[in-house]
Amino acid sequence: MGAAPVPTPIAVVLLRLFVPHPNGVVQAVDCVLVVASFVLLPFVTVRKYLNAASVAELTAVTEQRAHLVDDYIAYLHQRWNDGERNATQLFREIKQQGYPGGELAVQRYLRRFRKGLGHAPNPGPKPPSVRQITSWIMTHPDHLDTAKLRDVRSRDRDLNRLVKHVRAFAIMMTGRHGDRLDAWITTVEHDTLTPLTGFARNLRRDLDAVRNGLTLPHSSGPVEGNINRLKMIKRQMFGRAGLDLLRKRVLLAH
Repeated sequence: MGAAPVPTPIAVVLLRLFVPHPNGVVQAVDCVLVVASFVLLPFVTVRKYLNAASVAELTAVTEQRAHLVDDYIAYLHQRWNDGERNATQLFREIKQQGYPGGELAVQRYLRRFRKGLGHAPNPGPKPPSVRQITSWIMTHPDHLDTAKLRDVRSRDRDLNRLVKHVRAFAIMMTGRHGDRLDAWITTVEHDTLTPLTGFARNLRRDLDAVRNGLTLPHSSGPVEGNINRLKMIKRQMFGRAGLDLLRKRVLLAH
């Protein structure tokens, strides 16, 4: 199935009219099911729309998505300001530089300048992508150029708090400090970072197992490894042999 369509502001308003809530957060499953059946959208999608604080929250992923033209914006702006207005010619030029996309994407990007004063502004430095920032957050500080992440954290308070929570959890996981789990979950639940709050809330469903996993030295790695090996052998033999040969290959492998 494809991704759910991004709702327009009108759609969001209509959804909120069905289930008003003083905090703007919908918890009643029955109400969400009613709305989902009315607007013919999946339950999870409707709940996400209803719990969103604003339309910007729903469209953030689309707006942050990287485009193929991004790496060639500076060149396109320069050539446009030099007087080149032929999108096909500009497409050919960046194609020779390694542009992997099509001509239509170039035409769509240049369309904004045709409607304006005809001058393309200086694009400035390219901001880091979502994938880059995620990589910085998940990398150990000892193996990271902290200046880049520090600059991003100084520009966004939410991101700064997110980094603190992620690093606190990483310390628990690598140092086996399961005794800190309850305090970490409580702190995150009182924050406004909705995705991380949902993750912390789900940890409570199997709290003892998670705490043991963050405390005890035991690991399920060997078991998972044997399961993966068994699946690989089964795929290799699919339709070619029976259970007897499969048993021999598993037991006599070592």
